[in-house]
Amino acid sequence: MAGDNTLQVADWNGAVGEHWAAEQERTDRLIRAFGDAALAAARAMPGEHVLDVGCGCGDTSLALANSVGTTGKVLGVDVSAPMLAVARSRVAALRNLTFTEADASSASLPGPFDLMFSRFGVMFFDAPVPAFRHLHSALRPGGRLSFVCWQMPAENAWAALPAQTARRLAGEAPKSDPHAPGPFAFGDRDRVAGILTDAGFRDIVLAGFTAPMYLGSSPRSAAEGAVRIGPASRVARDAGPAKLPAIIDAIEAALTPHQAGDGSVSLPGNTWVVTASA
Repeated sequence: MAGDNTLQVADWNGAVGEHWAAEQERTDRLIRAFGDAALAAARAMPGEHVLDVGCGCGDTSLALANSVGTTGKVLGVDVSAPMLAVARSRVAALRNLTFTEADASSASLPGPFDLMFSRFGVMFFDAPVPAFRHLHSALRPGGRLSFVCWQMPAENAWAALPAQTARRLAGEAPKSDPHAPGPFAFGDRDRVAGILTDAGFRDIVLAGFTAPMYLGSSPRSAAEGAVRIGPASRVARDAGPAKLPAIIDAIEAALTPHQAGDGSVSLPGNTWVVTASA
């Protein structure tokens, strides 16, 4: 069994998915460089059949469709109906790209695929080994896997600093299980390599990739963005509207020392670009 992703499905069809759908343009700009690094490693070619796991609002699916051309096919799969609605609105004229609402860890997949790709979409599986074993079964022999995932929170101050600040104000303790489904569940490179090995993959490579995360034109706008999207946003939502102004003020103060000469705030994003073969 691939595990029970019920809680993740509920989140991405509730407030989390609605926020990401509403923030599609900002979020795509924020993380596009990381997806581009994984796309370069994936080397999608004309005529290939590609699965985009956790495709969200369709940004990487569009890029893959352009790479495989009219003789290829791309299927974007995601659990989030709000995000898929945005994705479908962007690609109405592309005949080589389709989207389906499903849990890729267990859903029937119309393979065999030449390539499976994901930009920050595979860290949320409740049972990652069975999930990747299921994905492996839909790849052709010798097929390729390419995805990008975040390194540990300590290597990603853009997320850790606002979240830690919000927790202090909210009175919330950090989650104790670093491997629980979530954005940083794949931060441990040895764990990721072990998951993929156990799922049947080979030729596994994890390459570090770093790019700036532009958080906002000022510490204030960065703080306001942090409570809409990212780890701090969940803390802020759980804390309730009464604490939100104080949380924003505190995050703004924490980000002010990182302000650039033009007033903007950027912090490095550290990721793993992971490749493997079936």
